[in-house]
Amino acid sequence: MDAVRLILTSSRALAGSGGGGRTLTEVWQAQALAQAIGSRLAVSGPPELRGEALRLTELAGRGCGVLDTPDLDHGDLLAARLTELDDAREALLRLAELLGEVGIALVGVASSAADEGTYWQCMEAIDAADESRDRILEMLRKLAAREGVLREG
Repeated sequence: MDAVRLILTSSRALAGSGGGGRTLTEVWQAQALAQAIGSRLAVSGPPELRGEALRLTELAGRGCGVLDTPDLDHGDLLAARLTELDDAREALLRLAELLGEVGIALVGVASSAADEGTYWQCMEAIDAADESRDRILEMLRKLAAREGVLREG
């Protein structure tokens, strides 16, 4: 499935998660998807994005790692469905939006957390999502610069 469709699916699931454990599952899914997209771009994306894409893969992996791994069937794992990344720019724009939504959702979960462990998981996941988003914005800047050079050339 195309990256943009998967990102939109993840965004809808996060919006409809209703808080608590379900939200943390959808946050984990979003981070795993960011990791998969970063990995795809690191391997086969434009050369100028590969370093930032590798860093995105690492950061999103950290975002998954700080959260409890949800009990999902392989077929329910959005990242496993990634087969196409046709429009890197559009995918990165949508992914940046999704990670912003992830941060907002995590603030909500953290503010209502019944235990300190969940609170700190959320804080670390917010940090990972924010840093991942920073890498995406840098990739978007590099793509814009590349497109500017291509238009001039």
